[in-house]
Amino acid sequence: MSPESPETDTPPDAAHSTGRPTAKPAGKPAGGPALPVGRPRLLRDASLSAVLAGLVAVVVSYSGTLVIVLSAASAGHLDTARTSSWVWAISIGSGLTCIGLSLRTRMPVITAWSTPGAALLVTSLGAYSYAEAVGAFLITGAVLTLVGLTGVFGWLMRQVPAAVVSAMLAGVLFGFGTHVFTSLKTAPAVAGPVLLAYLLAKRLLPRYAVLIALAAGVAGSAATSRLHVHVDHIELARPVLTAPHFSLASLVGIAVPLILATLASQNAPGMAVLAASGYRPGDRLLVGTTGVASTVLAPFGSHAVNLAAITAAICTGPEAHPDPRRRYVAGVSCGVCYLLVGAFGSTLVAFFAGLPEELVAAIAGVALFGALAGGLTGAVKEEKDREAALITFLATASGVTLFGIGSAFWGLVFGVAAHLVLSGRRRGRTAGA
Repeated sequence: MSPESPETDTPPDAAHSTGRPTAKPAGKPAGGPALPVGRPRLLRDASLSAVLAGLVAVVVSYSGTLVIVLSAASAGHLDTARTSSWVWAISIGSGLTCIGLSLRTRMPVITAWSTPGAALLVTSLGAYSYAEAVGAFLITGAVLTLVGLTGVFGWLMRQVPAAVVSAMLAGVLFGFGTHVFTSLKTAPAVAGPVLLAYLLAKRLLPRYAVLIALAAGVAGSAATSRLHVHVDHIELARPVLTAPHFSLASLVGIAVPLILATLASQNAPGMAVLAASGYRPGDRLLVGTTGVASTVLAPFGSHAVNLAAITAAICTGPEAHPDPRRRYVAGVSCGVCYLLVGAFGSTLVAFFAGLPEELVAAIAGVALFGALAGGLTGAVKEEKDREAALITFLATASGVTLFGIGSAFWGLVFGVAAHLVLSGRRRGRTAGA
């Protein structure tokens, strides 16, 4: 698959099945002087831009999708203790898998909680007891682990044409790109400085463009009195263990749709993001590990931990680091931030909730410009796949949800179907020529 940038984004070759990129000579990281061989590799590879990419990814996660989790908790009539435990579980699970998988594979592996899964729970959780929901979460984690470790999920993903995968990625990111400009209408003093600062910094200090844009946005928010960040008290989260109860009703009503939504709308785009950036992710390790994390943390309220897509795109592009082999630091940074937020539960969640919606939207948008450009480039590179890629892009960008499954999955379905029809037609014409 083509790199995002010929100068800074040369796809790393896989050294083995885990997807680890080929290592550079010891002590010689790209763009820097030789360092002592004995120095820890993480410290040697660390960069401010990668650390900030991980931080931005966490800000986007907690400022946006966590609201859906809290809505689901409210719909299930959960008390404060269990809601806090839920936030703790998904944060700790995401943090540990981010750190562990990024260090293991030397790729920026970003994980998160299942957003479409949480959306499903908003409408379904109230119909079951919390113990039944926990039982369904346990079954979900076990099935995700099985599907990941057996390689079934990876095999299915490898059957999808590269152009269709790139188009799906572009469709997923399209809305975030447009939000930069829609935010200009509702909060020009916030989104305007973000966009202007990003463009200027992209020319002068490209590695720190997102940081400079964030600083400009925060300044604009403060100047217009739209910054409402406050922390009344700091309190450690207390996980609550709940004994699961298994029922056929919760299996059908919660576990089955949660499994499908997590695999199709989260893990599939998450694998696509890594592949589009030139990495070769090992599906068994990545999907299997997140499945294990989901299972272990289910009794504490975690509905599902999976590969991220939107926030992953922030950490896998050249904005994180020009050298693809050093971007895994962004995954580690993201994981550490997850652990910090998870440890303090609702305290830091309230902090992120105080950021203006337009600021979060604008920062997420500019941070994803590079990934969106890479997806569009990959989608139209091969002329024979352009129509199928276009259908994938439009279906994904439409945001359509069918049977509780999001548009990323349906984009893949329609794109693959179009590819099979069109490629069959071409083969028929070639045979009859």
